[in-house]
Amino acid sequence: MKFSKENCLLYAVTDRSWLRGQTLAAQVEAALRGGVTMVQLREKDLDEESFEREAREIQSLCRSFHVPFLINDNVELARRIDADGVHVGQNDLGPKEVRKILGPDKIIGVTAKTVEQARAAQAAGADYLGSGAVFGTSTKKDAVRMSLDRFEEICESVSIPVVAIGGVTGDNMRQLAGRRMSGFAIVSGIFAAEDIEAQTRELRALAEELCAQ
Repeated sequence: MKFSKENCLLYAVTDRSWLRGQTLAAQVEAALRGGVTMVQLREKDLDEESFEREAREIQSLCRSFHVPFLINDNVELARRIDADGVHVGQNDLGPKEVRKILGPDKIIGVTAKTVEQARAAQAAGADYLGSGAVFGTSTKKDAVRMSLDRFEEICESVSIPVVAIGGVTGDNMRQLAGRRMSGFAIVSGIFAAEDIEAQTRELRALAEELCAQ
């Protein structure tokens, strides 16, 4: 699937913490109906067989909505199921190595917490960056809050899209107004909602407003 800056606008990153008796696929489908523009499957605790089964089901949903589907960290799984791409951290395979494995047409996202990391990732072939944690986060124990000024510096230091991640919700997104991001990667702000579809629709409208500035 061809990648564009608009895919970064409202980027759903999964978390099983708020299933409440639902399946993750059902929650992702609700987010897709609400207007998310990209989906990342992040699974830290599933065994490989279960991870692949979940990935294939959610990939099928994303394809039906024509929304890119990415895998967090697991490059081999992304290759095996022909996912649209992967997102990797600073301690994972670098973009050049990932590109060799997945090929020229896949989407590669990289976590960048400094201007130096951002520029290096762009030079190595990353398609977009995820930067944060802009508001702290409960989903990664080792996450350090990033100042909004540093976030803006990262956005200004590269020509590829940068998405804000880390505790982003509808209640705090406006604090990022004018910071030159291309979108928002949201976890609990989507999946902890009682009505995921309605919440996602509101977030989509807010993301469009803020990223047009």
